[in-house]
Amino acid sequence: MAIRLPLICLLVSVTAIAADLTPERYWNSALPNTPIPNSLRHLFTSDYTDEKSTNVQVGKGGVKVYTGKSKPGGGTAVNVGKGGVHVNTGKGKGTHVSVSGGKSHGGGVGVHTGKPGKRTDVGVGKGGVIVHTRHKGKPVYVGVKPGPNPFVYNYAASETQLHDDPKAALFFLEKDMVPGKAMNLRFNAEDGYDGKTAFLPREEAETVPFGSEKFSEILNTFSVKPGSEEAEMMKKTIEECEAKRVGGEEKYCATSLESMVDFSVSKLGKDHVRAVSTEVAEKNAPMQKYRIAAGGVKKLSDDKSVVCHKQKYPFAVFYCHKAMMTSVYAVPLEGENGLRAKAVAVCHKNTSAWNPNHLAFKVLKVKPGSVPVCHFLPETHVVWFSY
Repeated sequence: MAIRLPLICLLVSVTAIAADLTPERYWNSALPNTPIPNSLRHLFTSDYTDEKSTNVQVGKGGVKVYTGKSKPGGGTAVNVGKGGVHVNTGKGKGTHVSVSGGKSHGGGVGVHTGKPGKRTDVGVGKGGVIVHTRHKGKPVYVGVKPGPNPFVYNYAASETQLHDDPKAALFFLEKDMVPGKAMNLRFNAEDGYDGKTAFLPREEAETVPFGSEKFSEILNTFSVKPGSEEAEMMKKTIEECEAKRVGGEEKYCATSLESMVDFSVSKLGKDHVRAVSTEVAEKNAPMQKYRIAAGGVKKLSDDKSVVCHKQKYPFAVFYCHKAMMTSVYAVPLEGENGLRAKAVAVCHKNTSAWNPNHLAFKVLKVKPGSVPVCHFLPETHVVWFSY
């Protein structure tokens, strides 16, 4: 009893770890003065997690937690004894238990059961017990053939990319960013899945294999058939994450929102930093002609920035790179059908280290290092900058 009682008291008195470790709460803790862009918020809303009713029983056997769908005799049992903490999910599946009193966790006990994207997270603390049960199954792949990522600048454009990739239209010259300029654009970049690929909490993402040397294990984890288009897409993302740096840029592939925040803050600081994304008034807006609205182009930053591009992967992975000599703009656009967009554009002043056959040079018919090259950000991408 001397061991069990203190932990039970801890469980019912500290902040709920499942709530404290949500990506949103981590962001607000690290960046209290920086609003979360909608493009990121949408990746950890109720589209991905559901809160279920919970029943908690405390007795001699420890603490047992039942979700709203649990049957009698089911649930997750947390038992405390001389040997430490033991968790039994009742299904014989792998379980992860974290017990912490550190500042980063806020104190408490977290229980995570099941495979990535199918887990049940249990946290106990001030707010009682919070259980998040993720949707079963992974996002359904809809067959987007992998090609060179136009936002990784050491890749050459493929033979068909110039005509087939809608992101080709996102590149333009800085001198053309004037009111009335017309461009054919589409901002909802297809990621290869029929639904949102959401963030995993960092402690969960760090248990998922990621890297070319673990590729067979990765395919097995996500039940992906070797040699399939989905497998090739995942392989391409990993290769881009492991590719050599372009020039002096610093790059990092963030497998969670928390790691993206940490990387961006490490490069820009946290006292005066903003994160912005393109916003379009209509979901899944088609390719159409937009014109830059009069009097609205605004320069947000004219020095260094961190740009994070959402990758094609079964869960949210962002290719982030710190770029020097960049300008960030807010550009208001009006579509020919009346649709409005608040676009974000990034202009690279020095492209001399880019692949000379990069998509931007093919589209704009310019040479590396000759003129500043700009591109709009798709809706799911984000740029960080100091102000």
